[in-house]
Amino acid sequence: MSERVLILDFGAQYTQLIARRVREAGVYCEILPCTVSDQRIRDFAAKAIILSGGPASTTEADAPKAPEIVFDLAIPVLGICYGEQAICAQLGGKVEIGHHREFGRATVEITDSCALFDGVFDVGTEEQVWMSHGDRVVALPPGFKAVATSAGAPFAAIADESRKIYGVQFHPEVVHTPKGAALLTNFVRSIAGCVGDWSMAAFRGQAVERVRQQVGDGRVICGLSGGVDSAVTALLLHEAIGDQLTCVFVDTGLLRAGEAEQIVTLFRGQFNIPLVHADEGELFLGRLDGITDPERKRKIIGATFIDVFETESKKIGGADFLAQGTLYPDVIESVSFKGPSVTIKSHHNVGGLPERMRMTLVEPLRELFKDEVRALGEELGLSHDFVGRHPFPGPGLAVRILGAITKERVATLQEADRIFLDEIRRAGLYDDIWQAFAVLLPVKTVGVMGDARTYEDVCALRAVTSVDGMTADFFHFDMAFLGRVANRIVNEVKGINRVSYDVTSKPPGTIEWE
Repeated sequence: MSERVLILDFGAQYTQLIARRVREAGVYCEILPCTVSDQRIRDFAAKAIILSGGPASTTEADAPKAPEIVFDLAIPVLGICYGEQAICAQLGGKVEIGHHREFGRATVEITDSCALFDGVFDVGTEEQVWMSHGDRVVALPPGFKAVATSAGAPFAAIADESRKIYGVQFHPEVVHTPKGAALLTNFVRSIAGCVGDWSMAAFRGQAVERVRQQVGDGRVICGLSGGVDSAVTALLLHEAIGDQLTCVFVDTGLLRAGEAEQIVTLFRGQFNIPLVHADEGELFLGRLDGITDPERKRKIIGATFIDVFETESKKIGGADFLAQGTLYPDVIESVSFKGPSVTIKSHHNVGGLPERMRMTLVEPLRELFKDEVRALGEELGLSHDFVGRHPFPGPGLAVRILGAITKERVATLQEADRIFLDEIRRAGLYDDIWQAFAVLLPVKTVGVMGDARTYEDVCALRAVTSVDGMTADFFHFDMAFLGRVANRIVNEVKGINRVSYDVTSKPPGTIEWE
């Protein structure tokens, strides 16, 4: 990867979106915390650097700063929100707190031209943007000029054309700034000079070669969970190392209805990949017996996965490597600047394996976002229907059964979930929805069915739309559809007498609806 853009994270909720937009422009990028060493930045050899937003104030004594090497490398720099303020505070300008705050949609007036705006914003026009700041720049460093202004930010965008350093107070990475993606494309393609030739086909070849170099003649065991990520991981590994790979499909008993059969048929029948089907539903349910805390469920499931991998590895004569479908958001969250990342993926071994396993992790997808994994899956021969499936959490239905988990409650939820998705497909809505599923609540309600009183479970339905998998809103079903689904679930699923629809939205940040 000869063309790379580095994004330094100051703890913003939108940082991953910056990376998404840069990659959509065909340019490879990575996110590192703003505390990274100068040597790491130098070794990264970026063609440009983007400074993210963040919750801190540059007016505070302990506020995070951009490493000085950023301005010494003589490459283009773009500061976003806090990033712009850091540029000004460190290069001789001034930032103050206590002025008019701007949060949400705002309008900026384009007051001057600059390379960042070429072909995107015209001088004299007003443009819709998304603001999220309390501090504001009140004086520019030497060499900078203001190129846009807003009601709450006299320096809503700034430029030092000679050094190719730019700053915007608004967030171009979110969809609420309609021309923001074009602005970021302009920065990485026109200003930084990146060709924009990064693609899934190119990644496929590079990833195969990296796997071969890492694995050598070693044996690899790959854990299949039933999801898209582990399936794509397995196909990529099989292309790279062939029969050195053995896939272990851990059937936890917590998958969606019919999913276990689908995975076995796909890998043994269609792709002819060596597959061990470890039917361990009783083991997982036994260890989860009486557990109601969601975080404990996650950790128990993660530990049990590892135990199963160890057992199956011994059966096939041992393995040198364990492959898993770690994605880039998992990696970012594990090293994010002042983020809650350490608990977000507690069922996932992003930080490494238990020492007793004596195996090395192989994570060929750790540089990819979810939509990129789907594109790679199709590149490797998976069907659109398979890769386009709604995301499914690693712990499975365990985190969609609130309260105690029993074999009976799992079967109940599987059937309710199957009906919900069946009706969505019948209505031609599946591809319009990012994720839809049923949740079994830990409450019972009194109802009357026919001439008898019932005391049964409540099922909640959730469906969300998302442009980028980072923010989401509930899907607006019509009442006729919801009535049809509720009627089928109540009539066909024994143990449920009430159905509700969840209309909460997901704010900016990582989306993992569990």
